[in-house]
Amino acid sequence: MARKVIITCAVTGAIHTPSMSPHLPITAEEIAEAAIGAAEAGAAIVHLHARDPKTGRPDQSPEAFTPFLQVIKQRSNCVVNLTTGGAPTMSLEERLGPAAHFKPEVASLNMGTMNFGLYPMLARFKEFKHDWERPYLEGSHDRIFKNTFADIEHILTSCAENGTRFEIECYDIGHLYTLAHFADRGVIKPPFFVQSVFGILGGIGPHPEDVAHMKRTADRLFGDQYRWSVLGAGRNQLPIAAMSAAMGGNVRVGLEDSLWIGAGKLADSNAQQVRAVRQIIEGLGLEVASPDEARETLELKGGDRVGF
Repeated sequence: MARKVIITCAVTGAIHTPSMSPHLPITAEEIAEAAIGAAEAGAAIVHLHARDPKTGRPDQSPEAFTPFLQVIKQRSNCVVNLTTGGAPTMSLEERLGPAAHFKPEVASLNMGTMNFGLYPMLARFKEFKHDWERPYLEGSHDRIFKNTFADIEHILTSCAENGTRFEIECYDIGHLYTLAHFADRGVIKPPFFVQSVFGILGGIGPHPEDVAHMKRTADRLFGDQYRWSVLGAGRNQLPIAAMSAAMGGNVRVGLEDSLWIGAGKLADSNAQQVRAVRQIIEGLGLEVASPDEARETLELKGGDRVGF
């Protein structure tokens, strides 16, 4: 039987600002349509942030998530993954709010405090529609994305009784060791869904040797107790996805991670990126996992046990 590859699609995120692409989902309706379109194209999991519908600024209030969560659940069987990363400008409790409230099958969890440099994008984008965009990007020059041991443990224990599993976001090799620390203490149980992130300024780079090093280290630390996925930022999205699929891993795409579909060409939708990576996967003789197959692989609780 062909191995099934799980596609995650991160539809809007908190990295890119509205002025960077007319296709970035902003309103609840746009986020819902983007998620459903990605699922129809082959994404088993949709990773979700919310935004202020007028300004496009990241909004981590549960009230901002409610409209699109209800629509997605009604119209799709996809696995819903809610962020606890939110944005680096937010407090821990603000970031945790939606996952604690809605009890999703999966929530993302960043595995370490880090520099998170968005300011180089100012060299590419000169004009902004909203007054928050430029200071938000400039501020990353002197901003730390805080995820201390105490923060990570608080998120893990707060969601433990909800049966939520985590997309463990590892931006560097040390983040894998932090996961191993919490696993050794029994704070998190396998199988671990490790999302290795490549190409963010402040984290590990996008070189093939970086990808191989991350995989080797995770194999040594977790053996068969984890499921590996990757995301490549910007132009690294599809090349790194291809590496992962060829190396036995899963993939993440979406406008959170990259606005592009090719050199100098903006993606017109999240679904377009899903279709592109699906073509790579199937070109390798592999198959794309359905939402229920992803649930089985990751040992998720099921869409009938969420709080939305």
